[in-house]
Amino acid sequence: MLVKLLIRWGIVAASLVVAVLLVPGITIEGNSAWFAVAVMAVILGFVNAIIRPILALLSCGCIVATLGLFILVINAFTLWFSSWIANQLNIGFNVDGFWPAFWGGIVISVVSFLLSLLIPGDKES
Repeated sequence: MLVKLLIRWGIVAASLVVAVLLVPGITIEGNSAWFAVAVMAVILGFVNAIIRPILALLSCGCIVATLGLFILVINAFTLWFSSWIANQLNIGFNVDGFWPAFWGGIVISVVSFLLSLLIPGDKES
């Protein structure tokens, strides 16, 4: 159980690194970049576990009307909100607006999905 949690945390952290490298507007400030990514992965995990289901439930009409595309907006909001929390804690992980959050959410989702495919035995039954 703990190993699975650590693997998921590592996948999210790696996805955040890819987003920082690919998406202009997502930056890490300060000397401790790895620390910022590690803490941001934890924050994003908590926001995705707590806030994201509430947002999906409240906006289920929009999700259905857009054939699921509104989930991209929810992903952008959760990334932006996680960045805001990190800034309040002086972590140094910044997302500069909606469009960097939107593209960053897509990059993080795709990279997380692809890395999850590489993990043996991680398939849900």
